[in-house]
Amino acid sequence: MVERYQQRVVGVARALVHNPDDAVELGQETFIRAFQNLTSFEGRSSFSTWLYRIAANLAIDWRRREGRYAVAHGEEAENELRKIPSGQGDSFRAMARDEVSRKVREALKELTAEHRQVILLREMEGLSYEEISEILDCPKGTVMSRLHYARNHLRSLLKDVEID
Repeated sequence: MVERYQQRVVGVARALVHNPDDAVELGQETFIRAFQNLTSFEGRSSFSTWLYRIAANLAIDWRRREGRYAVAHGEEAENELRKIPSGQGDSFRAMARDEVSRKVREALKELTAEHRQVILLREMEGLSYEEISEILDCPKGTVMSRLHYARNHLRSLLKDVEID
């Protein structure tokens, strides 16, 4: 079960908490909770959707409890520092790519939490509207509406960004 779903569970958590280390920890907690509550799985949705909903609930509770937002620290901060061009190879192209990534991350921070969640779950995790609807416990139409507004807002925020 863990091997099959781990990557997606951690991805759902990361879409909500924005920190890879915390997302891995929440992923582990998700599997513990799923195992403890396996008898409560009623089959009204697919097993994977039920599991992703547990991950989403844990991530939402974690953010509420911790009052946390995305902050680079530890290994993540070191990885960001390594992205600074070294003068070897094609550092200009790497620097431009990193600049686009930075601008996209900044634009994502400008979205509301609801819009950021749906865009990350859809575009980064590749979840269907139905899966997102079940994970976030809102109607499919709401997911589609949030996604529409999130994409439009991102387009306006990134209109001056040149992507090669």
